Amino acid sequence: MSQANYRNRKPISQRKLRRAAITSVGHYLPEDVLDNKFFSSYLDTSDEWIKTRTGIAERRILKNGATSDMAVPAARQALERRGIGVEDLDVIIVCTVTPDMMFPSTACVVQHKLGAPNLWGFDVSAACSSFLFGLDTAARYVESGMYERVLVIGADKMSSIIDYQDRNTCILFGDGAGAVLVEATEDEDVGIIDSILRIDGYGGQFLNMKAGGSLNPATQETVDKKWHYVYQEGRSVFKNAVVDMANVSHEIMVRNNLTADDIAYLVPHQANLRIIDGTRERMGLPEEKVMINIQKYGNTTAGTIPICLSEWWADGKVKKGDNIVLSSFGAGYTWGAILLKWAY
Repeated sequence: MSQANYRNRKPISQRKLRRAAITSVGHYLPEDVLDNKFFSSYLDTSDEWIKTRTGIAERRILKNGATSDMAVPAARQALERRGIGVEDLDVIIVCTVTPDMMFPSTACVVQHKLGAPNLWGFDVSAACSSFLFGLDTAARYVESGMYERVLVIGADKMSSIIDYQDRNTCILFGDGAGAVLVEATEDEDVGIIDSILRIDGYGGQFLNMKAGGSLNPATQETVDKKWHYVYQEGRSVFKNAVVDMANVSHEIMVRNNLTADDIAYLVPHQANLRIIDGTRERMGLPEEKVMINIQKYGNTTAGTIPICLSEWWADGKVKKGDNIVLSSFGAGYTWGAILLKWAY
């Protein structure tokens, strides 16, 4: 949006609600691959054990660079596919738990690297549900008429906060980024239709990073205790995830009068194949209606859902009007589902 358009924006009292839609997608994955043999070479695990428990065969690792260095190429691909420039953006939302720094926000870093003028932005931190929370926020901005184009990026360099001696976590995570462009549409048959988002702080004790914030600032003690790495009680997280993610995905179908036959795709957060299967079964969907790439990339946290969308779109597997359910569960606990009709 130009500076003039920004000044001429309608006041709140004159704005009309409208439909918001995803109009472009992009993603970026680092080149370096860690397969399961890497972990079995020094940990008490095996390729078969990891695949059986998680569905993961390999994951990508960004050896040099920061989260923004994945977010930027994902954003550029989304803009190029849409045929617009950074000057056409109004807002950038970066969804991440691995910001380049505590401050400034990674949105500021991405804005600078993109060279995007006349816009603002911020980070969203909701762990693996960050992208859903950011997408819902973008939709509200566009629906209200406040902004025309919002770029939502889900990106995480999980390798930067993983203890590669901890078998319970190191096998799960990878690095990557995905981006979507959210715009207004006059077509009432497409766009973001509904969302159900939840949090429960009780779950924070089971999945967290204890140090690095104001509660436990960095000290020699916090480093020695490995509090700057991801901590997870896998059984508790799995138990809650498999129930809550499945239930919220089913709920959004029911309250929109949809059956399994009406759904083109479930796009689940890629944390564990057994959790994905539980959600699919709760919705009554066959395997071919679920976007799955966990075997290639592992859990890229905020990046999983937009990476799936970008890959499936690039392969020509989604079409205008498809009913798609996005679903996630993450630390916090955080979870939710979004229903949309594909717009392009």
